[in-house]
This record gives sequence, structure tokens and C-alpha cells, in this order.
Amino acid sequence: MTHIRSASRKSTLGCSLALGLTAPFAVTQASSTETVLYAFTGNTGQDPLAGVLDRNGTFYGTTEGGGSQSYGTVYRLGSNGTETVLLSFDYTHGARPNAGLIGDKAGNLYGTTQQGGANGGGTVFKIAANGTETVLHSFTDLPGGDGSYPVAGLIRDAKGALYGTTQHGGTSDDGTVFKLAKGSETVIHSFSGSDGAWPYGGLVADSAGNLYGTTIEGGANSDGVVFKIAVNGNETVVHPFAGGDGSYPVAGLITDSSGNLYGTTKQGGKSGAGTVFKIAPDGTESVLHSFGGTSDGAFPMSSLIKDGKGNLYGTTNGGGAHGAGTVFRISAKGKETVLYSFAGGQDGAFPQAPVVRDLAGNLYGTTSSGGKSSEGTVFMIAP
Repeated sequence: MTHIRSASRKSTLGCSLALGLTAPFAVTQASSTETVLYAFTGNTGQDPLAGVLDRNGTFYGTTEGGGSQSYGTVYRLGSNGTETVLLSFDYTHGARPNAGLIGDKAGNLYGTTQQGGANGGGTVFKIAANGTETVLHSFTDLPGGDGSYPVAGLIRDAKGALYGTTQHGGTSDDGTVFKLAKGSETVIHSFSGSDGAWPYGGLVADSAGNLYGTTIEGGANSDGVVFKIAVNGNETVVHPFAGGDGSYPVAGLITDSSGNLYGTTKQGGKSGAGTVFKIAPDGTESVLHSFGGTSDGAFPMSSLIKDGKGNLYGTTNGGGAHGAGTVFRISAKGKETVLYSFAGGQDGAFPQAPVVRDLAGNLYGTTSSGGKSSEGTVFMIAP
């Protein structure tokens, strides 16, 4: 697999425009109601592949395309429905952000771009609370380098160090896990194929500081792996997928207080349409749900979230009542419920990103396509 899209258009940095919300409309399926909070128009961004960061009802995110020069944007969506483009990428400062954002207590935002930067291999960037963007690291576009084409987001430790993955680069050009601290980037691990290849998802850390993630290929069966990187830097394969239990895990993982890991695979399972899985602390993998590829959804590309009752929530890129993807819930007992099936029109289509949940139980996310201008949406699903 190669990196996503080649960039062919240039843009200027720092475009900022405020636009009114497209009038919301509601579509009801079963007991859930979907409302489009914003529909992208191209100039305001297009193809939001990542989910949203919720800061007290104000949402922040990225679009893979669009903006003033078509290299993607960082945007803010206010509680009043106004969308503001905080940054339009110009390739030199990064291009084509695939992942979402994280923030700190000072109001800074951090993210990655899969292309662009000083060397063309993507960037790690910071946007200060005053809107100033800084490229913290530019990856090289060379096999054997410090990594290239980061398509996943970041995590941040208590000391402010950032951790992430690159899809390519490293000693075998099979991707890396990296650390960025005080302006210096360190490759923690270079994948070699047998231990995984091409990490597409982000990382999660446990209470001891161990890192966990997925690779979309590699491992004993070439169907991808779940891996662990210990605090001392040693990498081990926690679980190699074998097809029937899932394959091609695009998304990263979440963990609970008991040390269980949860995630999705885009393919594999009983029908080949993907799975939701759980890995216990002893390494035992359980398939919680195999998607049938039709009404229950197909091809999940997003990570999951978990509520206080043990329910898991996520999205599928296809399937559902109209074939344009779903938002689903899996109960603590393993029952899957489709909360919403996208119709593929103004309500959005083909979600790739995870959802976030507020205290009232509302879910918020993005669709990569659909909406009034067919450039993607930000949506809310009420319980």
C-alpha cells in the first residue's frame, strides 16, 4: 500500500474565514435522530477523514482537502454553527491531514499531515491558542529515514512529549513509531514486516506507559497485527490477525481500566466485511461482532469509544440500509445495534472517523462525503 493521494495543487497559509451554518435538517431511523451541524463547501474544507475534538461544545478538526489551496484545513465549528478555517495548508507547512487533533490545557492544538513539509514526507504541527502554526517536525520522504507519511493522530504524555506512527519509512520502509520531545524526533521502532507493516492508526498508552497500536499488514499471516511497545522500547506482537478473526486493522485501539484492548478491522470476519474485537490482558482475542456487509454495516475504519456502561460506539464506511455507512453501538453483552444508516445524500456518506459522546449521550462525528455540496459533514446523533 502506498501513501494516500499525491498532492497536485498549492495553497497559501493561514486563511481564516467564518461562514454561517447550513440550515440543519433531521433524519430519523429507529430511535436515533441525525442532524447535520455543518456541510463543507470546498473552500471551507472537503473530505473530513478525521473526527472532531470536543471542547465544551466547540469542535475542532481537519479536512484532507479543500481550503484556499486545496491541501486541507484545520477548522473550528462553534456552538452557534459558525465554521472558521483556522489554517489552510500550503504544502510547505504540511498537506493532506488525515488525522484528528489533540489539545493541551493551554489551548494549543497538535496534529499531523500525511504529506508536505520541508522534505515532502509529512509533518507534525502545532497551532497555538492565538492561531499561529508551527511545524514541529518535517519527515523525510526516504526509505530508511525517520518515518514518512503519518496518517494517524498523536498522543501526549505528562511531560509534553508527542508519540505517533508513520505509515512508511524506517529501516525497512514498513513504518515507524516515533517520539517527539523538545523539538527532537526519535524513532522508537521500525517495523520489518514480520512484526507488522504500515501502521495506519494511532497509539494508546496504558497506566505504566506501554504503547499499543495496530498495523494494517504484516505479522505471521500478513493480515496485520496488534503490537505493544514496552517502556524500554521493546516491541512485541500481541496478536497477529488471521482473516477469520479480522484483517486489515486500519484504526487504533482503546483500552479500559482492566487492561483490555478494543478495536476494529476493516476486513475479515465471517463475511469479510470487518470486525469489532477485544484483546484481554493475557493476549486472548475475542471477536465481539463480525459485520455482515449489509444492514449491520461494513468495513469499519474508525476506532471506538466506550461509555460507562461498557457500550462501544463506532462507524462503518459502508453497509447499512442505504450502503453509505453507519453509526453503531455494541452492548457490553455483544449485541450490535445500528443507531443510524446514512442515506448518502445531504445527511452525509461514508464515515471513516470515530465519534465522540457528550454527557447527554449525543454522538458527534464526520462523514467523508455527502452533505449539501458533497464535500462531507459534521453530524450529531441524538439518542
